Amino acid sequence: MLTLRTRRDEGSRPLFILLLVYGSSLAEAAGDYSEVLPDSFPSAAAEPLPEFQLEPEDGFIVKNRPVQLRCRASPATQIYFKCNGEWVNQNDHVTRESLDQITGLVVREVDISVSRTQVEELFGLEDFWCQCVAWSSAGTTKSRRAYVRIAFLRKNFEQEPLGREVRLEQEVLLQCRPPEGIPPPEVDWLKNEDTIDPTLDSNFLITVDHDLIIKQARLSDTANYTCVAHNVVAKRRSSTATIIVYVSGGWSSWTEWSECNVRCGRGWQRRTRSCTNPAPLNGGAVCEGPPFQRVTCTTLCPVDGGWTEWAKWSVCGTECTHWRSRECQAPAPRNGGRHCIGSVMESKNCTEGLCARNKKVSIEHASHPLEPGMGVAVYAGLVGALLLCGMLLLCVGVLAYRRSCRHLRGDITDSSSALTAAFHPVNYKPPRQDNPHLLHPSAPPDLTATASSLRGPLFSLQQGVVDHSHHKIPMTTSPLLDPLPSLKIKVYNSSTLSSLELPAEGASVDGEILSLKMVGSGSRPDSREPHSHTLPREPSNSTSATLGCLGGRLTIPNTGVSLLVPQGVIPQGKFYEMYLIINKWEKTTLPSEGSQTVLSPVVSCGPTGMLLSRPVVLTLPHCAQLDPPDWTLTLKTQTHQGEWEEVLTVGEESLSSPCYLQVEERSCHVLMEQLGTYSLVGQSTAPQPACKRLQLALFAPQSPCLSLDYSLRIYCIQDTPHALKEVLDLERSLGGVLLEDPKPLLFKDSYHNLRLSIHDIPHSHWRSKLLAKYQEIPFYHIWSGSQRPLHCTFSLERGSLAVSQLTCKICVRQVEGEGQIFQLNTDIQETLPPHSPLPSGGTCGPSSQVGPYAFRLPASIRQKICASLDAPSSRGCDWRLLAHSLGFDRYLNYFATKPSPTGVLLDLWEACHQGDADLVSLATALEEMGKSEVLVVMTTDGDC
Repeated sequence: MLTLRTRRDEGSRPLFILLLVYGSSLAEAAGDYSEVLPDSFPSAAAEPLPEFQLEPEDGFIVKNRPVQLRCRASPATQIYFKCNGEWVNQNDHVTRESLDQITGLVVREVDISVSRTQVEELFGLEDFWCQCVAWSSAGTTKSRRAYVRIAFLRKNFEQEPLGREVRLEQEVLLQCRPPEGIPPPEVDWLKNEDTIDPTLDSNFLITVDHDLIIKQARLSDTANYTCVAHNVVAKRRSSTATIIVYVSGGWSSWTEWSECNVRCGRGWQRRTRSCTNPAPLNGGAVCEGPPFQRVTCTTLCPVDGGWTEWAKWSVCGTECTHWRSRECQAPAPRNGGRHCIGSVMESKNCTEGLCARNKKVSIEHASHPLEPGMGVAVYAGLVGALLLCGMLLLCVGVLAYRRSCRHLRGDITDSSSALTAAFHPVNYKPPRQDNPHLLHPSAPPDLTATASSLRGPLFSLQQGVVDHSHHKIPMTTSPLLDPLPSLKIKVYNSSTLSSLELPAEGASVDGEILSLKMVGSGSRPDSREPHSHTLPREPSNSTSATLGCLGGRLTIPNTGVSLLVPQGVIPQGKFYEMYLIINKWEKTTLPSEGSQTVLSPVVSCGPTGMLLSRPVVLTLPHCAQLDPPDWTLTLKTQTHQGEWEEVLTVGEESLSSPCYLQVEERSCHVLMEQLGTYSLVGQSTAPQPACKRLQLALFAPQSPCLSLDYSLRIYCIQDTPHALKEVLDLERSLGGVLLEDPKPLLFKDSYHNLRLSIHDIPHSHWRSKLLAKYQEIPFYHIWSGSQRPLHCTFSLERGSLAVSQLTCKICVRQVEGEGQIFQLNTDIQETLPPHSPLPSGGTCGPSSQVGPYAFRLPASIRQKICASLDAPSSRGCDWRLLAHSLGFDRYLNYFATKPSPTGVLLDLWEACHQGDADLVSLATALEEMGKSEVLVVMTTDGDC
């Protein structure tokens, strides 16, 4: 039975549906389409299900032009369109039928037209959609949904570029936010109506937000720039932004001074310069200052020489003549004047003819031979004189040699107790009496002077060494206050003044002393040697691991130094033996120069030749006091030749900067794509001086004191975990122990020294061997940040072995600056317990983590966050807002140039929060952004 039923949808449009009633079994097989009646129903069931050869595509209605939707299926007895859940009227279909020449199956193709009115009449949140349904004897098949939208493009730009004047080589940013439109418009930039192609000119960069960046403005970049947005509907042009690249004038070099304008007397001379290096262009500022300079000059007038009066005649000589002379000194020729003309001497005969006979007699007398005995006497006298001269020279040489040896091998005087080291008692001997600079052994010290000076390396006799061996060793393995040759250390007293100078580094010294000094202090490698990447033997200052594409983290325990290698940095299938090293101060040159100071350890990471597909994060501790921000911070790297080069300066980044530096209160994080040797240096920013954070550590002997001598040592080190760890390791080898936690000290860039003094010593039982009132560490030795442990030693002596209690105060302060006081109360007869501010066990976590265990954020959550925030959003709720929430928005252009800005931000977050136990900071940032869907993923999949 065939039934025709007529329906009207919500828009009152007639819809004719053919219903087929062909038995209950066929109705069940037809399912949802049992009410549709095809034109003809196949009797055979051998055909396969319809297969679509062409499915409808998405379309946009431009203005009032309808969209044509087409689909084709085989085999198909009938094909109908269904739009928004309603069947399209059969009369609206345009059907074409053909036969496949290969398979012999029926191919049916159907078109419909969707008008603007149909799309606009749709109510609801869902877009207008249509899909094809094809029948065969085997059943039905549905096509994909094709969405039809009304295309449009607004007229007004959300943000248009603004023109301005920029200086040569300045970075320029032109912003453009295109109008709202469907489909989303594409953006092109025009320069003087020519389309800009960044692939042809690398000086241009178009970001994912459609902004145009000119990396370094050139004169040729002076032009009109227009942002053009276009889609299938229309094309919109922004207002034109005019960029003018100007050049400020610069002075050329000064010419040479001209000749003085007068030849004799007072005059003037001048020199000139021109504003042509470069010349001002496009409204650039002209040179400031005068184009010429003039100074006075005085040309000395020439003075011709004049003869003095003749001297008296000389006595008449054997040649029957006498002489007289004169000099050209009345006046002497000066300033190019002419010399006197004439002879200096003149002679004349003084015998008036009597000289001839006397001359003959003299010649005859001289021609007589010597008597036989006179020749022997003459030769014997000459030989005796030569022997006497030789003996005198030998005696003088022996005396000079003995005096030199006695000077080099002399013992230290009492004044040397100002700076002792190594917790060993010193054997003192009376000073030599032949040295006027040393104190007399029997006389009391002179208290009328005000200062004493010590130069060069200081030596003391070790206990147990025989006196006549003349073996001397340095007072400490890290020479006290001696980072530079010929260092002069001043110790001051209010009433004494004496000076003692010992041989300097370059002086000629005894071979035994020199060899022992090298053994004691360690040989320093030549700084000119090529930079070495060999792993050091000290495991406490290095770490290494084999990493692959899953990444990992290298950490040197108790130093604050780490290297984060994100997933995907190393290509798939490759593995690298990566290392992280803290360079010893004696094995590297300093990166500071001038008034700069080293603020972090010098760290090497490698291998340096490996290619990185994305940035790694190097974490360095620093000792800069950032509140207030009076620093100019610079990251430096060391070349293979050992020279230091500047990588970037914080606040002066550009698109050519290879790194990004995130500076926090006590550490900095470097995003970089080139491994090597790096360090952070700083310099004060005028007008306020910057401050470095230092630590003052007080050490004493751990073992009970069995002698009358007792020493206290105070170190002044940078406030970084690595510096404190280095000093603790050094003192552990010397048998010293830290008495209390290190005290902080802010050291100001004020050129004032650090002064150390000891007070309140119980003089009835103790006395200080320091003849001066206090000691000082020079300002530059601390400010240079050489990483060398600087220290001062206070040597004390107790009255008897029965005295065991020691109470005193040690004051450490910068002259005209801040200071700290150590209050000491100890029993030197007891074994002091070891005290260390470092975590127990000597570690603060594993030195290396490989794979997913190295990262706090799971890979699945990370991918979803990147997918949600990488794409730019017109409301700004994308990776830029995440950078702002996390505090990483100082220079967003660095992240904008990366394929996944969100991924790089998450890598930096991992490095900054490696010690955190949860994901609270990241979850809070996402919650403030309104990314609830990502927050739900973190809550379900992660550990938030």
